[in-house]
Amino acid sequence: MQHNEEYVLKVLEEGGVVTRQQIDAARSLLNGEPGVVDVLINDGIVSDVDVSRTLAGQAHMDWIDISSMVIPPQIINQIRGEDARRFKVIPVAFGETGLVVAVGNPLDIDTIDSLSFLLQRELELVCTSPQKIREALIKYYGTADEAADVLQKRIGEEIDLGLEIGEDGEATAIDEADAPIIRLVSMLLIEAHRAGASDIHLEPLDKKFRVRFRVDGVLQEMQAPPKRLQSAIISRLKIMTGSMSIAEKRLPQDGRIQVKIKKKPIDLRVSTIPTNHGESVVMRLLDKSNLKLGLPELGFFSDDQETFERLIKLPDGILLVTGPTGSGKTTSLYACLNYINKPDRKIITVEEPVEYQMTGINQVQVNTEIGMTFPAALRSILRQAPNIIMIGEIRDLETASIATNASLTGHLVFSTLHTNDAPSAVARLIDLGVQPFLVASSVRAIMAQRLLRRLCAHCKQPGELSETELRALRIEPGQLSEAQVMKPVGCDRCRQIGYKGRMGIFEIFEIDDDVRHMINERSPTLLLRQRARELGMRTLREDGVRKVMAGLTSAEEVISITMGDMS
Repeated sequence: MQHNEEYVLKVLEEGGVVTRQQIDAARSLLNGEPGVVDVLINDGIVSDVDVSRTLAGQAHMDWIDISSMVIPPQIINQIRGEDARRFKVIPVAFGETGLVVAVGNPLDIDTIDSLSFLLQRELELVCTSPQKIREALIKYYGTADEAADVLQKRIGEEIDLGLEIGEDGEATAIDEADAPIIRLVSMLLIEAHRAGASDIHLEPLDKKFRVRFRVDGVLQEMQAPPKRLQSAIISRLKIMTGSMSIAEKRLPQDGRIQVKIKKKPIDLRVSTIPTNHGESVVMRLLDKSNLKLGLPELGFFSDDQETFERLIKLPDGILLVTGPTGSGKTTSLYACLNYINKPDRKIITVEEPVEYQMTGINQVQVNTEIGMTFPAALRSILRQAPNIIMIGEIRDLETASIATNASLTGHLVFSTLHTNDAPSAVARLIDLGVQPFLVASSVRAIMAQRLLRRLCAHCKQPGELSETELRALRIEPGQLSEAQVMKPVGCDRCRQIGYKGRMGIFEIFEIDDDVRHMINERSPTLLLRQRARELGMRTLREDGVRKVMAGLTSAEEVISITMGDMS
């Protein structure tokens, strides 16, 4: 900025960022040489963020904090590393008219024009601080060791991985030779947590070590570490579990890592499997703060919440949550257990594996290798006199029979099934071999659910539904008079996607005497569904429509998630 220094100082003074006295004092230290802005920054009178924000405002340019962003490789690859370093820029997103590029000096028009000419494309400019540009250049275009060094200070503040735990339980210092890999793994966990990822996928390919995060149910490719570090990174993760063998690379292994990121306890469930080019690793991030989710945060509207709260307070019977893998069934069950976890109730769970460790609840881990199966565990825990039992999944007749008998002897049983909708769960239990009269007597309610993405609260804007969307969702134009339909836009907080976070849509099927009679008569699922609708059951798509009308999600999202629900 030195060739524009007088203009910069004038802008800072007029903006009230610095005073004339401070400028004169800094200038007196330099004997007329340029560098006054640098002196002001070094003395702490002003920060480079303040300077860049002020200049961005003067240039009518948006200012962004790229250090808090996770920029995907397909964006970074739009500009070669040598060009990014030469022009001191970072590509951050695809804009409406061109590539969005962050610059540290919005006054350097010649450099910006040269970059646009080199790339032969339109550029949309945003501003950030020069220091953040320097860090991002190393992070996205530098070596792994450089990236780890840049983030070391931040990692030290945010993640607790500074000690190894020996076999004797004593903490020992980390070998200095391993420090870069340790910092790199720490950086990976921090970036995943910052992005709100549910999974981290480390996949060895022929010539690269691919890293992908699953964010709001969608996999996104991230900047890959060097292929040569593949073995060291995987070994480091195995060491962190304390239970996985770094020597065994031919068999699948499972483990668990517990860390603190920003003082929040995070559990990582680690799974490895051998592939052609090395071990593939998947880490599932289990944020314990999700346990404290109330029912509204899961996505319940007040009427469904009232129904569900009434159901989970029943003294006995089976409550089933259904849906495909990844539809949030386990999170819903844990939220239920958290809601009803009181000192006067004994709650025991049987899970494979135990995903979240909850205070005040007895959790049993299934281990088929030693004969600790679901049925074996269930038979034992019934002797423990529980009030409430949670079974991770009903997957065979023996488990289903024990759950049914437990519910008929005064226990409240929660469990999950893999079915597409709520009424289909009845047929699934009967297919497993449970007698219809036992299903009718024991099951109190079935809730089917799906997860869909929430619109980003910071950038969503009012929108309109197309004719196709109105027909697909069966919305009459008159219903839109009081609706607040919104559309996705994209901003820094949602990584230009337009969605941030997920919520549930639900259909709750309560079993009444008429339905019990129909189950005893082995009525087909279609008739059960019709009866459920008569009782007021809202389908998944209808619940999704309510959330579109409330401006919580988009019509496109509801249509894609509920393609099978056309009734």
